[in-house]
Order: sequence, then structure tokens, then C-alpha cells
Amino acid sequence: MKRNTMNKTKPRPADRKAETAGPRRPRPKAGEAGCPGSSYYHISSVADRFHIHPQTLRLYEREGLLKPSRSCGNTRLYSDEDLKRLEIILNLVRDLGVNLAGVEVILNMRAKIERIEAEVQAFMDSFQREFFSGREEEFEARRQSLVHVSSSQIVKVDKSE
Repeated sequence: MKRNTMNKTKPRPADRKAETAGPRRPRPKAGEAGCPGSSYYHISSVADRFHIHPQTLRLYEREGLLKPSRSCGNTRLYSDEDLKRLEIILNLVRDLGVNLAGVEVILNMRAKIERIEAEVQAFMDSFQREFFSGREEEFEARRQSLVHVSSSQIVKVDKSE
């Protein structure tokens, strides 16, 4: 004989977990002890600010485009840097019509360019230190040998003479 199981519902895993977990702890807020500072934003406030669904932010995280930090309670926290990156992503997607694979390529290229710029700047700083080290006396002697002239002492010379 078959049993009629259509009317019976099994408790979902989340329901079973809630039954055994006991009272919920309040979620830690940004700025609380052990958590990042107040310049971090929760997913709902970021979604509202940029007029997108929170699921879009989760998708961008799954795709590796955003990497928000986590609070003590494992809540996503977005920094100001994350918001700047999100703004770039949304500009590429909304305004320029770039797909997510293209966004990833563009962001990787931007990161490489920034690293190369930093390397070039470090090289230039090193070169300038080497070039100018030990030449301070030479530069000072040349500066001292310059003649100071006021504008009233300058005479215009005509080439025809």
C-alpha cells in the first residue's frame, strides 16, 4: 500500500538549523571591536547607492570582479576602494556595453598598467638618487658662479649694430 506523502512537507535545512541553533546572535556592525572601521558598507547600502540588486554584487564577487572583506559574522563589507572598482565595473557594463569577461580583462590590464607605472617610478627615483648623489657640491658651485643681475641692468642689444 502506498502512503500519501503529498500533503506532508519536510522541514527545509534552514528550518532545521534554526530549530537547533538556539537564539541568534546580533550581527556585528562595522566599527565594532574586531571588525573593520566605519568606512565599510553592507551589501544592501551598496546596492541602494548604485541602484543595483544585491544579487548583482554577489555575482560580481563569484566572477572575481569584486572581493569584499568579511565582518566577524561573515557579512560582506565593501570598502571605499571596492566602491570605486564597482563604479568602474558598472560604467563598463552599463555605459560601454562590455560583458563580464571583457570587464575582467580590462580590470586586469588596468592592474598591470598600475604595477608597471609603479616600477617605472621606482626606477626613476633610484636613477635620480644615483645621478645626483655626490654632485651636491658641483651643483652648489655652479649656482654660486651665476651672476645675479637685476632687470634694470639688462641692456637690449640690436643685432644690426
